[in-house]
Amino acid sequence: MYLLRAIVRPEKSTIVMKALFDAGFPAITKLSVFGRGKQRGIKVGNVTYDELPKDLLMITIHEKDKDFVIETIMDAARTGEKGQFGDGKIFVTPVEGSYTISSGKLD
Repeated sequence: MYLLRAIVRPEKSTIVMKALFDAGFPAITKLSVFGRGKQRGIKVGNVTYDELPKDLLMITIHEKDKDFVIETIMDAARTGEKGQFGDGKIFVTPVEGSYTISSGKLD
């Protein structure tokens, strides 16, 4: 199993979540976060906003689905044909296991 953590623009998170749902991956966790990447924030006049709002989407998937789910997220989160700075990042982490709390079973 893998844990995918996708940091996306807030206006894209609903689109990404719908794309994942439509692709058969309805289970997802969403958090509102702040941060910056390569774009180093935004300067408006004399003010620099170096902590930008983003959404963090987390989903666990099986190894066989990894590439498909990553592609689904990238397609839904990308701005325009080629994308832009600030579109986000996907982090992939192996997961040893997961337990369902109600049943106590290892998934």
